[in-house]
Amino acid sequence: MDSPTFYSGQLLLALPGMGDPRFERAVIAMCAHDEQGALGIGIGNVIANVGFHTLLNQLEIEVGDAPDAPVHLGGPVEPQRGFIIHSLDWGGEDSVQVGDKWGLTGTLDILRAIAEGRGPERWLSALGYAGWSPGQLDEEMTRHGWFTAEGDADILFDTEAEKRWAESYRRAGVDPALLAHDAGHA
Repeated sequence: MDSPTFYSGQLLLALPGMGDPRFERAVIAMCAHDEQGALGIGIGNVIANVGFHTLLNQLEIEVGDAPDAPVHLGGPVEPQRGFIIHSLDWGGEDSVQVGDKWGLTGTLDILRAIAEGRGPERWLSALGYAGWSPGQLDEEMTRHGWFTAEGDADILFDTEAEKRWAESYRRAGVDPALLAHDAGHA
C-alpha cells in the first residue's frame, strides 16, 4: 500500500454531502492507519442520556471522583465496546500512544483509575469505533468524502462535541459555512 494520505494523530472530518448519514458532520480521531487498515474514534457526537457514571455503574465500578462526562458515539463498529482517548500523562498495560498527540485505552484499568482520581488529566470516553479494511479509507479519500485536520488537544479535550466539526475546519483555515453540500459535475 502507498503511504497513507494522512497519519494517526490527525482528525478526519466528513465533508458535507458525503452520502453516509452515519458520518454526517463526523469528527474522527484517527488512532491507526497502516497496511492492516484504519481505526478511529468518533468524537463529534455524544450519546443522548448516557453519561460516564452510567458506564461505570453498568461495569460495577464505584463512581468515586469521576465526573459524569458525556459518552461519545465512537462509531458504528462494536458499539458496546468502550474506549478512552486521553492525555499522555497516563498509560496502562494495553494503552496505545497515538503519535505524540494522545493515548487510546480500551481496558477497565483506565476506568478504575479515573474513578479513583489517579487517571489521566484529560480524557474523553466513547462507545464503538470507525474501522476500515486495508486500502478502504485510502480509496474513500480519493472520492473527496473526507478532509484531514491537525489532531489538536484543545479540540479533543476542551471543545464541546457538537462544535468540534466546525472548529476543526476553522483551525485548518476553512470556513465551514462555505463548504458545498453537493459535489459539482463538469
